[in-house]
Amino acid sequence: MNRPCPCGSGQAYADCCGRHLETREPAPTALALMRSRYTAYTLGREDYLLRTWHPSTRPATLGLEQTPGLEHTAALKWLGLKILGTEAGGAEDGTGVVEFVARSKIHGRAQRLHERSRFVKEDGRWLYVDGEIVGD
Repeated sequence: MNRPCPCGSGQAYADCCGRHLETREPAPTALALMRSRYTAYTLGREDYLLRTWHPSTRPATLGLEQTPGLEHTAALKWLGLKILGTEAGGAEDGTGVVEFVARSKIHGRAQRLHERSRFVKEDGRWLYVDGEIVGD
């Protein structure tokens, strides 16, 4: 729990995204939810990803096929998250947008996901709605 958080915040996992993934403490902002969802992908935490996905757009499963707590299979390695910007999404807002780039390697080949993710706050909890892939 004292290891660095995969989201790249510079904080310990327990003090950052671990608070949300391990204790179910709601993310206070859209940005915090974005970071925790990235971390959940790196840890194969499909349960968290589905729980924080809005029911109107949530898939039945993600098929991560991973043992929780381990990095994805050898075929996929997450390399880092860079936040490019936010629109609203604060503790007092009802909606928010987070633009980010997530880097990974799949079978040794570099991949880059640039997305503008939309979030909504319902019943005091931020939820991921959907994202728009940004072409570079």
